[in-house]
Formats: sequence, C-alpha cells, structure tokens
Amino acid sequence: MQESYEERMIEAFIAKPEKEKWYKQAFSTFNINGVDVMKWKWSWWAFFCGFLYLLYRKTYLPALVLFLLTIVANFIPLVGGLILMILAGGYGPYFVYRTYKVKKLEIEAIVEDEQKRIETMRHAGGYNQWVVWVYAIIVTLTFIGVLGAILLPQFAS
Repeated sequence: MQESYEERMIEAFIAKPEKEKWYKQAFSTFNINGVDVMKWKWSWWAFFCGFLYLLYRKTYLPALVLFLLTIVANFIPLVGGLILMILAGGYGPYFVYRTYKVKKLEIEAIVEDEQKRIETMRHAGGYNQWVVWVYAIIVTLTFIGVLGAILLPQFAS
C-alpha cells in the first residue's frame, strides 16, 4: 500500500522509524477534520525530560518557555515541579506537532516538487542527538551529587 504524502512528510520530520507509528497516531489526534486541536497525548519522554524532550525534537520556543516555567515552578516545593512534569508529559507531543505543521507550511510555500519537499523536511525536522548527551551528563552529575551527599557526611565524622 502506498503511503500518503502526509505520512511521508511525518516520517521525514520524525526521522526515527521506530517512532513513526506513535507520532502519526498522535498527530492524527491533534487534527480533527483539518482543524488543529490542542489535546492530551501522553509521552513518558516528555514527562521525564521536560524541556529537553522539546529540544531533542527541535521545538525550540516551547522548550525555552518550559525551561523558564521549570525554574519558576521549582520554587514551589514538590508540587510545582510535579505539576509541570505532568503538563509536559500530556502536552509536549502537541508542541512537536505544531512545530511539524509550521515547518511543513514553510516548506510547501517555497518548494513545489513533492519529493523535494520530503527531502527538505528530512533536513528541517529530525532530532538533536546532542540533547541525549546533555541529559546523560545531567543524570550522571545528579547521581554523583546524591551519592556524595549520602557518603560525605559518613567520612566527615
């Protein structure tokens, strides 16, 4: 069965074959008969990684807003950060969808040939591999910090 133009554009944007089915399904829930609707679509990656998930998916402005909100929310003990994590987990994929739609419209306004549009989307979309390394460093430093906080008092006495 031949894939539609829209499916091929989504595949080019996502650039991870193992994630294409999930994103196609998610994107279809955000578009009801041609009308974009902000809906809840759970992502554990968005929940645990927050703004880094959005950076990974090249969704820069929402990533910046979520980063700033994370700073503010962390001044509210326990509840603030958790609420923001839940909201990121539920609405993060929608912001990836919005980024896809914006890039698709920009490409379609400039490029006429369908195959060239898909190639252009492949370059414009995708993901930032460097975010994985940043996340690994953050987790490692956090682990070392927690381990140090547990072990250092024992050596001080």
